[in-house]
Amino acid sequence: MNPESVNESEVLKVLRGVMDPELGDNIVDLGMVRSAYVEEGTAHVTIALTTAGCPLRATIKRDCEARVSSLPEVSKVQLHWDELTADERSRVMERARANARDTAAPTQIPARARVISVASGKGGVGKSSVTVNLATALASKGFIVGVLDADIWGFSIPRMLGVDARLSARPAGSDEDRGKIVPDEKREGAGLLKVVSTGLMVETEETALMWRGLMLAKAVEQFLHDVDWGELDYLLIDMPPGTGDV
Repeated sequence: MNPESVNESEVLKVLRGVMDPELGDNIVDLGMVRSAYVEEGTAHVTIALTTAGCPLRATIKRDCEARVSSLPEVSKVQLHWDELTADERSRVMERARANARDTAAPTQIPARARVISVASGKGGVGKSSVTVNLATALASKGFIVGVLDADIWGFSIPRMLGVDARLSARPAGSDEDRGKIVPDEKREGAGLLKVVSTGLMVETEETALMWRGLMLAKAVEQFLHDVDWGELDYLLIDMPPGTGDV
């Protein structure tokens, strides 16, 4: 490549505009770009994905081609694919987690609380049972345990824990605290359970909620931001079945 042609740093500069939407960072800083150079008008870029079957491959391909082809002297973009090693994938995920912590919106969850989510790609496998058993076991040891029932469709947590009081909003207090949702509480051994569920907002357990994924995500977001959890040692989240909505 002659000195007047596009160099690697210029290619990497435009590739920093290509984001991995799941990891929340650009593919260069995530270490996913193996190599990038231009030869005789063709830009060759090798990208290592987190997995060979990455569902975002088409999106990343489209964004890379659009940005690199905007460079002078680039008439063609040739993408080559690779897969991150286990060590590389571990570093990428650690960076993604750090970015998520740095950019996360503040919630009402105490910083000291340990958050545990119980999830599965398939329904009917016992997520709620695991959540309830873990919550009661922790509470019986004297811990204060929050239980967030994020399974908007099949809210079974209230029935399994034996709580049925309607959720209320805090009527007074500072402007910051006013209107916050107050969890339903239940003593369990030496500890305390604090429960929030859509099942505590509807009239009967048979009430059907037909919500789209965006509405589900907003509902869970509201539970995290607008519930006055107070003091917590643990927060257990019973996730809805599947992997895409919440």
